[in-house]
Amino acid sequence: MNPAITVIKPEAIEARSFAIISEEFYAQTGRHHEEFPRAQFAVIQRVIHATGDFAFAAALKFHPLAIDTALRQLRGGCTVVTDVQMAAAGINKSALAAWGGRVCCEIANPEIAALAKAQGATRSETAILTAMSHAPGIIAIGNAPTALLTVIRHCEQHPEAFQGVIIGAPVGFVNAAESKEILAQQEIPHIVALGRKGGSPVAAAIVNALIRLAAEES
Repeated sequence: MNPAITVIKPEAIEARSFAIISEEFYAQTGRHHEEFPRAQFAVIQRVIHATGDFAFAAALKFHPLAIDTALRQLRGGCTVVTDVQMAAAGINKSALAAWGGRVCCEIANPEIAALAKAQGATRSETAILTAMSHAPGIIAIGNAPTALLTVIRHCEQHPEAFQGVIIGAPVGFVNAAESKEILAQQEIPHIVALGRKGGSPVAAAIVNALIRLAAEES
């Protein structure tokens, strides 16, 4: 027997999806969503919506200043830097542009490959360092642990150079969990998806949740 398909108007799909997440949250996680600060749950809910994975309720960790810092940066028209184009593509650029903000990803810059080869570095490392020159307010890493480690090292060496938020969500089996564990120990505001799980959809979902929060509370 075929499963029953829900008949629903397109414009109602997202709202219904979010309602289902709230309804199932306790059964899936063992925690009531009311236990989380409202803004944190908004981020968690959007990541679950993007991935279908309730495990992010436990994996996502928030620096105490992360959300307030991100909202301030967004309303100030900050640049959001990503490590890969897939993360950049998933961010709501029109909503970001309402404050004069934009998304920047240097990975496809034709000069990056040659520069990376000359320096003996990965393209991701080189691209993210190049993007730091755009004075970002949010750095969202959804793919490359090397990019996240480069950002952390850069911030340690130049603490005055970045006053925003790092979103750490690289995915994989080599240095992904380790790089995010290092981020979780930093004093700089951050939102991190601990463990091996992550990816560009997670990084973009976190940014989009923050953009929506900034719009709702402005």
